Amino acid sequence: MEYDVVIVGAGPSGLAAACRIRQLNEEISVCVVEKGSEVGAHILSGAVFEPKALNELFPDWKEKGAPVNVSVTGDDIYVLKNEEKGQKVPNFFVPKTMHNEGNYIISLGNLCRWLAEQAEALGVEIYPCFAASEVLYNEDGSVKGIATGDMGVGMNGEQKDSYMPGMELHGKYTLFGEGCRGHLGKQLIEKFNLNEGKEPQHYGLGIKEIWKVPAEQHQEGLVVHTAGWPLAENGAAGGSFLYHIEDNQVVCGLITDLSYDNPYLSPFDEFQRYKHHPVIKQYLEGGERLVYGARAITKGGIQSQPKMHFPGGMLIGDDAGTLNFAKIKGSHTAMKSGMVAAECIAEAIKAERANDDVTEFGEAYKNSWAYKELWAQRNFGPAQHKWGNIIGSAYAFIDINIFNGNLPWTLSDPVADHAQMKPASDFSPITYPKPDGKLSFDKLTSVFLSNTNHEEDQPCHLTLKDKDVPINFNLPTYAEPAQRYCPAGVYEVMEEDNGDKRFQINAQNCVHCKTCDIKDPTQNIVWVVPEGAGGPNYPNM
Repeated sequence: MEYDVVIVGAGPSGLAAACRIRQLNEEISVCVVEKGSEVGAHILSGAVFEPKALNELFPDWKEKGAPVNVSVTGDDIYVLKNEEKGQKVPNFFVPKTMHNEGNYIISLGNLCRWLAEQAEALGVEIYPCFAASEVLYNEDGSVKGIATGDMGVGMNGEQKDSYMPGMELHGKYTLFGEGCRGHLGKQLIEKFNLNEGKEPQHYGLGIKEIWKVPAEQHQEGLVVHTAGWPLAENGAAGGSFLYHIEDNQVVCGLITDLSYDNPYLSPFDEFQRYKHHPVIKQYLEGGERLVYGARAITKGGIQSQPKMHFPGGMLIGDDAGTLNFAKIKGSHTAMKSGMVAAECIAEAIKAERANDDVTEFGEAYKNSWAYKELWAQRNFGPAQHKWGNIIGSAYAFIDINIFNGNLPWTLSDPVADHAQMKPASDFSPITYPKPDGKLSFDKLTSVFLSNTNHEEDQPCHLTLKDKDVPINFNLPTYAEPAQRYCPAGVYEVMEEDNGDKRFQINAQNCVHCKTCDIKDPTQNIVWVVPEGAGGPNYPNM
């Protein structure tokens, strides 16, 4: 199938790009492929939303009924000192990037569903249930488009009765907006050496739940962030969020920086502990947990952002790492990157160009407010990694509040997250408390609430470069951390009757968070796309 523009991923960057292209030129044909069962099924974010990009894309978004309804009414930031004590930080000492006046608490999944409706009204073709599994190239090496994966292939590679071959989608230009650690984006960065001269990308794992809570505990519009305990107790960094949305619902989550060094750390169990802290418990106690999910975020900032354009295409959104970690927000910058890409591509197609390198995108992006915002706040992430959440935030206050991000240096963060892992012999195992079934829960019960489903008789999408590494190297060296860093219980070390150990992959549990692809210390696990429509089915994350 031939299109002018093919877009991979119906997230905020891809959909914003699709809408903007058609706004500029309704003669340009645009196709969006989405691996989820529907638009929004795989979208997970906090999310406090800054409407700057949306204001530009659809100035009348309120009249059009965008699901952006809950204004932020209060900002509370706490430093949790231990499992009982927390200190509220006076607003004056908070980096201004963390202030949320004029922002909204939203479901990013629902916003993407709405953006898809706007895109289709503009004439964009959107195909959910189709996973882009391969980049296609022209003879000159430029990107030609993508191929979607075959459907109905059995675990052993045989074609089943339901077999349906994948499709080739060719475009003059292809935009990749797969989100954090995109499967194809990762390949493109390597093929075109897009990260030359850049620092390693850095990541966090965000785990999130939605709760229905008693009305007397609910404060619509309240935003609560925390740092410190529980992660700091085990030498890790990160922070939590708790947002009061409409209908007496609260979203809460914990972001664990994947730069941690202790292989016994379990981000999932740290999140369960966090909900028992009095600062958090006061809002959740007596409530009902409705939804669970997890997703990695790209947070290396400008220092780690690869070159975003190459012959025949571009990386946009979190495929390129456009999230602003200092704000704990990325939807607005992701959308803007897609809109800038759209404007450059529309001009290129107008000039009857195709499959070349739209180099002007680099300059246009650097001149955008999105890049300038990320540049001003470039030192936030490295400061957190160098000095921890407390001192790092104190540095950020000076850098951002006083000097507006114009200090004449750029901090470095040169060690990749997977390389931070230290041998298990340097640590003692962590004994986490058993879940109480009221505030804290086990992994399998949680995964059930993500509505995750995969066709079981299909090739495993969690591939190993060397099948012997987990047991022969990772287990004796790192106590096989995949058992703990995965928030969905995908990886287990099983013991056979004869005492031998076996590495088991429960691929049907996978919520597509990408943590394994990022944090495996030997980089032996490679996440590839399963059949389209597989994975979580988030209703409103």
